[in-house]
Amino acid sequence: MTTTTTPGSPEPASPSAAQAGRTPTSPREMRTIAGASAIGTGIELYDFLIFGLAAGLVFPQLFFPESDPLVGSLLSFMTFGAGFLSRPLGGIVFGHFGDRFSRKTMLVISLVATGACTVAMGLLPTYATVGVMAPALLVALRVLQGFFMGGEQSGAFLMVTEHAPRGRKAFYGAFVTAGSPIGSILGIGVFNIVAVATGPAFVEWGWRIPFLASAVLIAVGIWVRLGIAESPVFRTIAARDTVKKLPLASVLATALPLLLGGVLVNLGFNLFIFIVNSFSMSYGTEHLGMDRNVILMSGMAGSVGMLISVFVAGWLADRVGLIKVMLAGALFQVVWAFPYFLLFDTRNAGLIYVAVIVAYIGLSFVFGPMAAYYVSLFKPEHRYSGVALSYNLGAVLGGGLSPSIATWLMGTFDGSSTAISAYIAIGGILSAIGLLITAPQVRRASTATLGD
Repeated sequence: MTTTTTPGSPEPASPSAAQAGRTPTSPREMRTIAGASAIGTGIELYDFLIFGLAAGLVFPQLFFPESDPLVGSLLSFMTFGAGFLSRPLGGIVFGHFGDRFSRKTMLVISLVATGACTVAMGLLPTYATVGVMAPALLVALRVLQGFFMGGEQSGAFLMVTEHAPRGRKAFYGAFVTAGSPIGSILGIGVFNIVAVATGPAFVEWGWRIPFLASAVLIAVGIWVRLGIAESPVFRTIAARDTVKKLPLASVLATALPLLLGGVLVNLGFNLFIFIVNSFSMSYGTEHLGMDRNVILMSGMAGSVGMLISVFVAGWLADRVGLIKVMLAGALFQVVWAFPYFLLFDTRNAGLIYVAVIVAYIGLSFVFGPMAAYYVSLFKPEHRYSGVALSYNLGAVLGGGLSPSIATWLMGTFDGSSTAISAYIAIGGILSAIGLLITAPQVRRASTATLGD
């Protein structure tokens, strides 16, 4: 069968979903699925990211008070990183069952369980009450939270992209990545409101409120996600009885270079974004002596910029290609690595806003098209497993370690930020390498079977 090019899209027209044996997703249903994915992912990212805020602002005093400030921050960020270490295992488990039984069910389970861990954190006793048991419980809950989080974003990538019409998969996929700035805006906004409302009591008990508020968000997320349909691609796989018994083994046997390339892409992105949204809180308040609200609100402004920019990046990726847009974002990271901390080190509030906002917007060009990018790497039969493992391994090696490594670099180099900037630039280079490794497959997928 010949194909024709659809105007305004790099993908050629193909047999319709109906011709392929399944009912196409209506525009109204597509909007519902996209919105549900943004809300659900935003709630889970809220759960995950408020821990990063607390790790920089209050956990060193509450759970590691016996350490000096730098060591306390390092221990706190190591606890933050513990949640990333369990994400690949969660990705393997959720990917396995998502490929074998249901994409939708795995998304609902991950949402409920991640939120339950967050609420439990808000109920924890501190070091002053139970001693070393407090940080032990905090680490245990963080590890569990990371495990359940391992199935979230990768599953949402599949759900939206597999429903989306051809030629608009990167744009609709951006609704999933938009969940990250939505979660960040929610987290920063709630933290800031609670900090102002509770004043000096924020460190004593006010910090618990953002964690406990997750219970309300869980209820909203369940209601939203239960209302969406199962992935049409998974329904087709199940109907044809082509479900793999061991989908991960299939990934390792047939797509190992693509898996490694996907790891590098998310590694580099996560390395910088978690320095921006987690380490910078500690760096600005403890090292530079800046007002906490300046750092929090610059993060809020940057998240708003990212919320807009991920859609711009997704729209562009549908028109000029995933690799071109994402490479531009990776190269931005290399270029912005040094100006970011040079602006921070001025201690000027306006310049700090510039540093953070520009970082968020520039990184959107890697992040915005990620859903379509990862879906393009793997065959439908083992796609959840492949996406979950590569995406989460990258998150571990990048975001899970970067706040701790940045703190260590600052201590090793007498408070200088130059080594941290070099570290960020290396991350951008690694993302670019991952994109180049996977470029042939991504280009083939974007003109043939992306998401189908």
